Amino acid sequence: MKLSEIKKQLATLENVTFQLPNGTYVPEHFHVTEVGLITKNFIDCGGKVRKETVVNFQLWDANDFEHRLKPKKLLDIIELSEKILGIEDNEIEVEYQAGTIGKYDLGFNGTDFVLLNKLTACLAEDACCIPESKQKVTLSEIPVQNNSCTPGGGCC
Repeated sequence: MKLSEIKKQLATLENVTFQLPNGTYVPEHFHVTEVGLITKNFIDCGGKVRKETVVNFQLWDANDFEHRLKPKKLLDIIELSEKILGIEDNEIEVEYQAGTIGKYDLGFNGTDFVLLNKLTACLAEDACCIPESKQKVTLSEIPVQNNSCTPGGGCC
């Protein structure tokens, strides 16, 4: 989800909720402790230089159980971050700690913002010599050939 998309959704909501990949929710008294810009410069395994930039939201589960972040307040935080940090319409990455800090992509299901598991991938598959996936075949689906040898058929 891009920054423009979350701003559009926030304008229509009464409450801000984040659902974890396992279906549970970030506690409703969470804080957004950071909205930032993260740039990653790296070289992939094929030797190509790459640069990725994301808008980072950090969610924090505090012990002030009466706290509720309203959509307007989150919009204000985002707009201040855009102004001060020069943030553009990049993809959003969410950090949330559950055991350790997890990084998630962000989606929306019509009601809740959904934290989506991020996956690693090879960005230079052509340079990595990764074998192509073989087609899986069920033996029962292979057609029977009438000219094949059978036990006791004398062909061997």
